Amino acid sequence: MPFVFRIFPVALLFWAGQVYFLWRGCALLARWIHRQPWRLSAMAALVGIYVGLMALNLASAGRSTREGTHLTVRDALIAAPFLWWIFSSTLAFFVVLLAGLVRLLARVVKGAGSAVMRKTSLPDSRGFQDHALDRRRFLEGVATAAVATPFVAGAYGLFWGRINLQVTRQPIRLANLPRGFHGFRIAQLSDIHVGPFMSEEQIRKFVEIANGLKADLIVLTGDFVTWDASTAPAVVNALSGLKAPLGVYGSLGNHDAWAAAEDELAELFSHTGVRILRQERTPIMAAGESINLIGVDFTNSHSMTVGGWHLSSSRLEGIEKLMMPGTANILLSHNPDSFDRAAELGIDLSLAGHTHGGQLALEFISPEIAPSRLVTPYVAGWFERPGGQLYVNRGIGTIAAPMRVGAPPEITVCELLKA
Repeated sequence: MPFVFRIFPVALLFWAGQVYFLWRGCALLARWIHRQPWRLSAMAALVGIYVGLMALNLASAGRSTREGTHLTVRDALIAAPFLWWIFSSTLAFFVVLLAGLVRLLARVVKGAGSAVMRKTSLPDSRGFQDHALDRRRFLEGVATAAVATPFVAGAYGLFWGRINLQVTRQPIRLANLPRGFHGFRIAQLSDIHVGPFMSEEQIRKFVEIANGLKADLIVLTGDFVTWDASTAPAVVNALSGLKAPLGVYGSLGNHDAWAAAEDELAELFSHTGVRILRQERTPIMAAGESINLIGVDFTNSHSMTVGGWHLSSSRLEGIEKLMMPGTANILLSHNPDSFDRAAELGIDLSLAGHTHGGQLALEFISPEIAPSRLVTPYVAGWFERPGGQLYVNRGIGTIAAPMRVGAPPEITVCELLKA
């Protein structure tokens, strides 16, 4: 199914939610204000303010793709609350629809129960009615709490979830790993997305944490910028402090391509000692032995394409010539969809990002509730299939909503072990 058809229900849910909550706001004003002229004036003011703020934010978003790299007053007081609202209200309206469905089913059951009471002429019908009233009040309270939960969770994701970094330590057993690399540690950062809500200062804090992990090698798996190529120098400068005994290497992501910043990023990084691998390989030497590190630009998948020159698809055409026999081959590929082909080719380990782990995910409730599952089955964590293994890093930045719920930012430390 084309991606546009998969995103259409989300857009419909969003706009229907805006109409619903505006209607509920007007209904609340009507309940609070008893004098008719004041009531109508208050409702008109609410609609005007709501539509005005929505138009202001949407127009501002559409006028320019230029982004800052520091949090401004406008970002904090206008953009952040607006983004919190549109994402939280959309999810809350989904909860409203579910609650409405439950209420409808309850009415059907209640109607059937009332019919049974009339047929059996139960004497304690008043007690049954009181019990039904108490149950209705309880269910209304539960429904209200459920609708409020997305707003509370969104606020958590905005103020804390997006910066609540987790360090994941993942052992990886590789049959082709040279013995001299047993215990070798690779730290992975991904999806930086420098911007107002992932400022240079915040990135430097994560750089300090990464350096403190004392990994042998550090890798970066793309999406350094979001839409604005002019932010490339800022993100490179913020990441320039990364240090590892055997170096810092990286690959590029789809947003780097969309921003037309690939060449600039690679050039800027080269001046800081970070090497971006673009359809290239390099040996990583330790204890007289080596492993083969491969990096590719963003590889297109069935649901997403980018401009510029890239490998033609997630099939990784031409990657065979970059592989080295007799040792472990490790691939840096922003898109986890390339894993299927990488495993077929026998690439021992793929390191990817791209998904943000869903960013706004409820996988602690169900493994299926993550937006990234619309485009890939490889949302976050470790995967294995015949021929290879994959680790998908959740990244440290955000896109669209400056929030993370159920998918905290992550730095991964993969410890390579001889199988």
